[in-house]
Amino acid sequence: MAASRAAEPEFSAGGVVLRDDPAAAGGKGPFRCVVIVPTRRAADGSKVLALPKGHPDPGESALDGALREVREEAGIVAELIAELGDVRYFYMRDGRRIAKVVRFFLMRAASGDIADHDHEVEAARWVTLEEAAASLSYAGEREVVRKALLYLQPNG
Repeated sequence: MAASRAAEPEFSAGGVVLRDDPAAAGGKGPFRCVVIVPTRRAADGSKVLALPKGHPDPGESALDGALREVREEAGIVAELIAELGDVRYFYMRDGRRIAKVVRFFLMRAASGDIADHDHEVEAARWVTLEEAAASLSYAGEREVVRKALLYLQPNG
């Protein structure tokens, strides 16, 4: 019987970044969040719609890594509102099984422009939270946006 190899751990951090919808009454909601289309495609070659996220640099906290990744991938300088929790999943890379954990934070956009994203991103855009919860490519990210919606409810 062959010995099974443990999955290799991998950690990333990212954000559900909010802004008020200026078209709504008084600019006080509904909220929109930034989503990205990375240049890297899904395993089947299709485009991906995702939340900004990435690996923290050595010595960088999860929050600091998430804030930096949001700035790099979405062009937005953000501020922390709350931690939303972790998304966990497995995937294969070069024949190795990877155990991925992504910690997501709820953030508020402070400044910046989504046109100022880096080369790893094909496009960034603002969508309603409801649209993000329905259309993000990955189930874990859709669930994190649903957590954000619950957090934002008056009794959330």
